[in-house]
Amino acid sequence: MSHNERKLTQSVNNLEKSLLRLEEALQEDHQNSLIVDGTIQRFEFTIELFWKSLKRLLQNEGIEANTPKETLKGAYQARWLHDETAWLQMLKDRNETSHTYNERLALEILGNIKDYYPEMKRTFVFLKEKGLF
Repeated sequence: MSHNERKLTQSVNNLEKSLLRLEEALQEDHQNSLIVDGTIQRFEFTIELFWKSLKRLLQNEGIEANTPKETLKGAYQARWLHDETAWLQMLKDRNETSHTYNERLALEILGNIKDYYPEMKRTFVFLKEKGLF
């Protein structure tokens, strides 16, 4: 097993755990700001693991992608992502939450995360079933 394959396996294991943790957070009552913040942080972490795993998959295919956006676009072109717009919006939301804190924006993004989660889960299962993960 090559170094990149080992890193991909580790990334996928971490991503799977991260998706479960995000799902747990989404089931909580979001009246508490700590729960909101924790859910957003889990989302940020999951997006980070997703794009890095996809980047490693692209590298295995001989495709170079350096940024999260390039990686998502490459994964869409490879037909690994079905909704490019949703993934690019997830990335945009992740960037907004990690650079500033605004309570109204946090609640808006929390609502978006609830909509994004099924797409994230569906993509993970799809990639696993195709034997890419």
